Amino acid sequence: MKTLINVLEDNPIIAAIKDDKGLDKVIESSCDVVYVLYGDICNIGSIVEKIKKSGKIVFVNVDLLDGTSNREIVIDFIRKSTKADGIISSKPSMVRAANERGLFTIHRMFLIDSMSLHNIPKQHAQSKAHIVDVVPGSMPKVLGWVQELIEVPIIASGLVCDKEDVMNALRAGALAISSTNQTVWDNI
Repeated sequence: MKTLINVLEDNPIIAAIKDDKGLDKVIESSCDVVYVLYGDICNIGSIVEKIKKSGKIVFVNVDLLDGTSNREIVIDFIRKSTKADGIISSKPSMVRAANERGLFTIHRMFLIDSMSLHNIPKQHAQSKAHIVDVVPGSMPKVLGWVQELIEVPIIASGLVCDKEDVMNALRAGALAISSTNQTVWDNI
């Protein structure tokens, strides 16, 4: 069985969906990995199931899931009530809890200044995420800096708008990119 890293090496575009329209499109896309950036406790199971039936790997952003709190119980809910392969969160405690429960974890980190950049090693040490997701992902120089700070793969997310952004992120050391822009999904 291929690992997530192998899948992303073969197809480095992650489709990120934020509504049902994106859900319908992602089923037909060539992307192998999907970030679910919407939903609530009543429909997340069916969203994940629909994506899984199309043979894709699914990650739920627990920070954006309506009807839940920012407490570890949401991790138990995702693990027991959906077929998600893992979670995305910007909160180290949520990522750590998901790790402890055997889910694959992606720690989303928003880079707004040099303080947030230099805080990445500390944040990752707390979360122990399998992958770090850097937002915005359209800054090749900064992606290189992040790669030097941590020893796990990085994904470039946010404001990745076209093939040039994708290629620049990959050349800078990103394992993959994620985008809600559907024209990017089948761009490589």
